[in-house]
Amino acid sequence: MNYPSLREFIDRLEFEEELLRIKEPVSPILEIAEITDRVSKQLGGGKALLFENVEGSSMPVLINAFGSAKRMNMALGVHNIEDIPKRIERYIKIPPPTTLLDKAKLLPMLLQAAQFPPKLLHTAHPPCQEVIHLNDAIDLGAIPILQCWPGDAGRFITFPIVINRSADKKIRNVGLYRMQVYDKKTTAMHWHIHKDGAHFFHEYKKQNKVMEVAVALGADPASCYSASAPLPYGIDEFLLAGFIRKQSVPLVKCKTVDLEVPANAEIVLEGFIDPSEMRLEGPFGDHTGYYSQDGDYPVLHLTAITHRKDPIYLTTIVGKPPQEDFYLGQATERIFLPLLKTQLPEIVDMDMPVEGVFHNCVIVSIDKRYPMQSRRLMSALWGLGQMSFVKTIVTVDAEVNVHDYEEVANLLLSEVDFATDLFFSEGILDVLNHASDHALYGSKLGIDITTKIEGEPGYGKEAPAHIQTHTLPTKEKVMEAFQELKACRILELQAPILLVALDKTAPNQGEEFIDAFLDHPDFSAIEIVIVLEGHVDITNISTVMWKFFNNLDPKRDFHFQEERLGIDVTQKFSEEGYQQHWPEEIEMTEEIKTKVDKKWHTLFKE
Repeated sequence: MNYPSLREFIDRLEFEEELLRIKEPVSPILEIAEITDRVSKQLGGGKALLFENVEGSSMPVLINAFGSAKRMNMALGVHNIEDIPKRIERYIKIPPPTTLLDKAKLLPMLLQAAQFPPKLLHTAHPPCQEVIHLNDAIDLGAIPILQCWPGDAGRFITFPIVINRSADKKIRNVGLYRMQVYDKKTTAMHWHIHKDGAHFFHEYKKQNKVMEVAVALGADPASCYSASAPLPYGIDEFLLAGFIRKQSVPLVKCKTVDLEVPANAEIVLEGFIDPSEMRLEGPFGDHTGYYSQDGDYPVLHLTAITHRKDPIYLTTIVGKPPQEDFYLGQATERIFLPLLKTQLPEIVDMDMPVEGVFHNCVIVSIDKRYPMQSRRLMSALWGLGQMSFVKTIVTVDAEVNVHDYEEVANLLLSEVDFATDLFFSEGILDVLNHASDHALYGSKLGIDITTKIEGEPGYGKEAPAHIQTHTLPTKEKVMEAFQELKACRILELQAPILLVALDKTAPNQGEEFIDAFLDHPDFSAIEIVIVLEGHVDITNISTVMWKFFNNLDPKRDFHFQEERLGIDVTQKFSEEGYQQHWPEEIEMTEEIKTKVDKKWHTLFKE
């Protein structure tokens, strides 16, 4: 089914027992975030939460609405997310009609496609404009906007559907860009340098024109999702929402700017950006699990706030995974796979592990037919839209299940040959990548564990034997030899791995430990050693992999000694050539944790 608005989706969540109503008074300052973080990390993503008694506001707060595979399917009106890429494939694979009969068969599909464009309504009182605030009545303080984490610069609108147009008015862009609240009438507009919103902004800046902006808070679920989708430049996100809904998105004209917004939205912000005005924004606890740096961003000046008579504020939090954004990203992975295949038809399937926070790791299975095809594919992906931000790509054969991490890990550890299977490159990286020495670009790693074919380096060469000629050491012996370690753990796998937690206090300490360990005669049975920061819980493999992918700059951090490998994913210092600011990890205050602990048992009472 599709949902005309957020209201029908909430009703469906409640019917499916996927919604918890919380009547206990809660604060939008940190407390809602702490509760939501705990729930979203429950098995399967927990439940959607509707906070009905939020301090300082009459509006309820809906959060974690898309935070499970089941709720994501429900939001997009399908029983299985794979139904959407199958529909996309039907359109992509339409053969050109050659006969009158072929044209007749094509007609129903074309008629269906014709329903997708957004539809402009000319109604005088759409739901999103039941209440209109202008001039001195504009007050963002009436909305229960969250401060998510203690190190955040303030309150942030985290699920805004931001709408603008190109300077020539020909192209509409709909994006998801966080907005820091400065006061009751102004916010920041945080669009990353690579995003379409930033591209349009620079068009206006060149022409010294004021840019109009509208923001919908809480639209129908398909529109909420589509705002987050990485569509090609110039493709209207409301068109995708219509395709998903199988029904056009109804839009209405704004009151003070020349833009259109979803008619059934809960809340709409209208305003303008003067390109000559920039203001410090951030820091903000981001989806990497770290605080993103502060920086100068455009300022949105509100000219109106409109909303329903009884609006619901839809929001989200991001931080250490897994959280709600993982399920939105997983939907994107599946929905956009057919489009990726049209450009790279050898792709069979792909997976973005939650620990890779979208841009740090992708596993791709391919139908391999010629030498070095994996490297060609990696290079193509690194030059393709938002895939260009990916730091690590692993390629496997077509029959490998990319969603089975144990299968992929076993294959990797048993088959990888450091001499032939690792491919280092350089290129642009996500603005949130803190690991590389320089902002916005750094090294990338391709790992090719596809079967080698004739004419390809490694063909005919036997896989590493991994025969243990020496007994594995005990962790106690490692700790005795290297007393600077906080903890260590030995993984008895095909290629034995040592994980160590090192309290790094001096430049190059991680690399120096790797050299000393690999040179030590008592530890030659260990093939791979990974050095992590001293506070990392090395008993939690998910945490270890999240740290690994976040902190890795492959070319800098891989240290080879013949057929053994050391990887240093500790924090880097300026003396090591590091020129960025290494961010703090997100962590809630003990005060808020204790406060939530005390009321936890009363929060979810009927």
